[in-house]
Amino acid sequence: MSVNLSVSLGTLRLKNPVTVASGTYGYGKSYDGYYPPSNLGGIVIKGITSASRFGNPTPRICETPSGMLNSIGLQNIGIDELERNYAELFKDVDTAIIANISGINGSDFAELATRVSAIPQISAVELNVSCPNLKSGGVDFGKNPAAIRDITKASIAATALPVFVKLTPNITDIVSVASAAMEAGATGVSLINTVQAMKIDIENRVPYLRNTVGGLSGPAIHPIAVRMVWQVWKSLRCPIIGMGGITCAEDAIELMMAGACAISIGTMNFVNPMIGNDIINDISDWCEDHDVSSACDLVGCAHNK
Repeated sequence: MSVNLSVSLGTLRLKNPVTVASGTYGYGKSYDGYYPPSNLGGIVIKGITSASRFGNPTPRICETPSGMLNSIGLQNIGIDELERNYAELFKDVDTAIIANISGINGSDFAELATRVSAIPQISAVELNVSCPNLKSGGVDFGKNPAAIRDITKASIAATALPVFVKLTPNITDIVSVASAAMEAGATGVSLINTVQAMKIDIENRVPYLRNTVGGLSGPAIHPIAVRMVWQVWKSLRCPIIGMGGITCAEDAIELMMAGACAISIGTMNFVNPMIGNDIINDISDWCEDHDVSSACDLVGCAHNK
C-alpha cells in the first residue's frame, strides 16, 4: 500500500507531517550533511528579531533527566542578515520554510512579518509569543489572551502568508490563549514551547543557568504536549503543529492522534541528527502496517473512540 504523507494546515500544504522546531535546525542547512533537508515536510528556522542578538550569558544550557534546559535568550543573526543571506541559506532547500519571529510589541511583529514575507522561499510565519513583554512588567505575551489577539491581528495584516502562533505551556488554560489566536485570524497554533524549570548546582550552591530559569524540553515534557494538543483540538478543531519531547515515530503519531496536523522535532535533533529523516520513514511504515492510507487520517482520530 502506498501511503500519502502529505498534510494541510489551513492553506499551508506540507509534503509530509514532519517539521523541525525553531532553534534546533539553524537556518535550513545545518543538518544537510546527514540527510537532504528537502526530505522534511517543513523547516522552522531559528527565531528572528529586528536586531541581531548575542543572547544570554553562559552557562545557558544543561542536561536534566529525560531532557535539557536552555536559556539561550533568542540569539540570532537579525532580520537584516537574514535578508542579505537568504539565497545562500536556503539554496536547494525544497520544502516549506517557516520563519519564526519575535518582537517586543505588535508593530515590531508586524514589521518582521512584512520583511520575512518578502523573502521568496518563506512559506509561512510563526509568531513566538513567549518573549518578555517589557510594557507589562515582564509578563509573557503568551500568557495574555488580549496581547496574543493584538499581536496576531497586527501580524496577519502585514502578510499574506499563513500565520501560526507558538504558545507557551506555562499557563493554566491553554485553550483560552489558543482561542485568542484563532479568533484574531491565525491559520493555526504551534504547541508546546518549553516548560519553565531550573536546576541548582549543589556543589557551588547556585542556579546552574546564569539566567536562573530556563525552558525544559525533551522527552520529559511529551505527556504535557499531548494533553495540551488534545485540549486545543477538542475545543477548537484548528490546525496544530504539535511538538514537545518527540523521540520517535510513535511519539509523533500520538500527537497527531491527539489533534496535531503536523509535528515538529526539537531537542532530539541534537541527540540524533538523523531523527527527522528516520521519523518520516517510520511514520510511513507504521501507516502501512496499520492500513492507514493517508497521514491525514491520523489527525484527531483518538477523539473518535
